[in-house]
Order: sequence, then C-alpha cells, then structure tokens
Amino acid sequence: MFAEREGIFGRRLVAGAFVFSAGLGLVATNCVNAFSYGYDKLRFIKPVFIGDTIYTIRTNMEKAPRYKDLGLIRASYQVFKNEGELVLCCEHLQTVKYKNPADFAGKTEK
Repeated sequence: MFAEREGIFGRRLVAGAFVFSAGLGLVATNCVNAFSYGYDKLRFIKPVFIGDTIYTIRTNMEKAPRYKDLGLIRASYQVFKNEGELVLCCEHLQTVKYKNPADFAGKTEK
C-alpha cells in the first residue's frame, strides 16, 4: 500500500520473494533424485507490478561428475515480465541422479 500511495512507482509492487518463487516454479520439475545446494548470483533487476505477466527461461550451464550415482549441474534462470523485460536472474547448483552411472565410473570426485 505504501508503494501505491507514497512510493516512486505509483502502483502496487509484487514482493521479490514471490517473484522468485513463482518464476522458478514455472520451470520446476518433479525430481525426487536431486539435492539443491542453493542459488547464487540472485539479482532483482526491475520491479514487478500486480497484473504483470512473468515467464522464465532455464539454461543448463555446466555438468560435472561428482559422486558415484550423482552429478553436479549448474543452471541459469532468467525471469521476464510482459514483453521481455528481465526482472530477475540467478544460478542454481544441484546434484542429480545419472541416467547411466556406469558412464561415469572412475570420473567422479568422491
């Protein structure tokens, strides 16, 4: 309400935490064989207002063998609003289960 009455934008903002949650939820998969190490380089670039439409693009950046049954991946997420305005970007680091663990025998760190 403050943003609408006295703020610099003149309309109501959507909380950044909600933009992050909804934006990444758009590309989330139901992967029970993964472990998240967290998000890095999280940046809120522009404000999102009530009524804006958001969409997300995920880019796989890096894959590396890590454990006997799990590999480490790094993915980039970019959340856009309306006609392509970047509003949020971050990187996600997580382990995922190999489709074929035999392909990575002897290549793992641990």
